[in-house]
Amino acid sequence: MQSLWKNESSVSVFTLSALSETMENRYVLLTFTALFYPLVVFCNVTVILTIFLHKKLHEPMYVFICNLCVNGVYGTSGFYPKFMYDLLAQDQVISYAGCMIQILVIYSYLICDFSTLTVMAYDRYVAICRPLEYHSIMTNQKIFKCILFCWLPAIFSISFLILLLVRLPLCGSTIEKLYCEIWAVAKLSCVSTTVNNVFGFIVILTYFGHAVLVFCSYIYLMRKCRKSIEDKNKFIQTCVPHILALMNVTIAMLFDVLFTRYGTKNVPQSLRNFMAMEFLLVPPILNPLIYGLKMKTVRQEIINMFFRKTTENI
Repeated sequence: MQSLWKNESSVSVFTLSALSETMENRYVLLTFTALFYPLVVFCNVTVILTIFLHKKLHEPMYVFICNLCVNGVYGTSGFYPKFMYDLLAQDQVISYAGCMIQILVIYSYLICDFSTLTVMAYDRYVAICRPLEYHSIMTNQKIFKCILFCWLPAIFSISFLILLLVRLPLCGSTIEKLYCEIWAVAKLSCVSTTVNNVFGFIVILTYFGHAVLVFCSYIYLMRKCRKSIEDKNKFIQTCVPHILALMNVTIAMLFDVLFTRYGTKNVPQSLRNFMAMEFLLVPPILNPLIYGLKMKTVRQEIINMFFRKTTENI
């Protein structure tokens, strides 16, 4: 405990240096962010409210979609408000405690995304392969356990990584990113970070394994659905959006991890910034659009909800 307090007192503030080369475009970035972040919140909250308010959407698949959108609001809230503040501030700094909180929120969001897409794949497997047993398998208790599976391991694993991080004595305070990132902070350590790296890679491989498992399950479902036109239509309507969302978040995670660990400074700063924030930029807006527009049931309820409100106002 003494070493932890000593570490916190030696580095109390971090400098986020990734914006330094692009500050001449700060007002363009601020305008884009001020429009984009409310749009993300609006799209996700619309899907959440639509599912929450309509009883016929109180099915496992839609509950998991709702969880995905809740997670999108949670994750982006850990980045965009601070990012907008940094665009207006003279110095882009963040406190030690604020840095750890931002790491917890952003990376538990990323892991929760993988877990949610995994349980959604399991739900589709049961619905297509064992339709007669679906409601006996996907009970309210099972749904609750699936939601806990999405959130608790994500929060605990990132919390443990943070505990490993705060024990390190730091020899610098400049983070070369737009936000606090686990590997970027670890690079500032004066001592070996082998334990941090090993556990970090275990977490990455575990959740990348989730993605591989889901892709394999969808290949199996595709083969099974070829035999029935009804199953084929069900697969296209409910599984294709999951595949798109999973590909999106997997590519985003690989961009962030691989570029942070092995990226070169020869790449323009603007491109590095985009690659670093891609998983905070694309999945949170793509997920509600995929499930709000692609899935007919959700789309119809959203249209009805806004149409009713419009007619009532008239």
